Amino acid sequence: MTIAPRPAFKVAAIALAAAGLSACAGTYTGPVEVTRFVAEQPTPLGQGTITLDFPEEMDNMSARNAFAAAVADELAGLGYQVVLDGSQPATYVASVRTSRNAVEAASSSRGPISVGVGGGTGSYGSGVGLGVGINLGGGSSGPNVVSDLSVRISGPDGQSLWEGRAQQPTSINSPYSDVEASAATLSAALFKDFPGGNGETVTIDADELSNQ
Repeated sequence: MTIAPRPAFKVAAIALAAAGLSACAGTYTGPVEVTRFVAEQPTPLGQGTITLDFPEEMDNMSARNAFAAAVADELAGLGYQVVLDGSQPATYVASVRTSRNAVEAASSSRGPISVGVGGGTGSYGSGVGLGVGINLGGGSSGPNVVSDLSVRISGPDGQSLWEGRAQQPTSINSPYSDVEASAATLSAALFKDFPGGNGETVTIDADELSNQ
């Protein structure tokens, strides 16, 4: 089975989260920070068959399914034929890793903090540590968690053709902390203006993604 471009999942999930912001007082929704790397002489990107792989075990199947659907939608939108059921061999592999980690609490006597949480705390089951370069304020109006998505696209011989990572800090009651909204938002940000520049880091407001 291959997946053709179908942006409905992304649009619905992000729009729902954006609409929910007005109904939630005291929420925090930070920007998405995206870093991307492109091979020096990559095979043409955005074409051919591709399959998804989750190298690290995820016990949370609802999160796994949400991120698989969101990443598959984005890849299909770029022009790939996404093969999910093994019905045919795929030329490329998209390795997907995701986690959600608690933000270190900030003392009220201290200034803003930078997130830096160790591995093993990801509620999605990946246990990948984080180091986010976003300056964050603490307190009740600040972020509680950082959600993380990384994707690596590899060629037939296993060489990396493209890699990207998206991270977003939110309060736990933010609509963007909902697993489907988080998956759609991080995926949309990660693949925005694909493939992007090699080594670039960009910051994207969540409302920019909901208006795409």
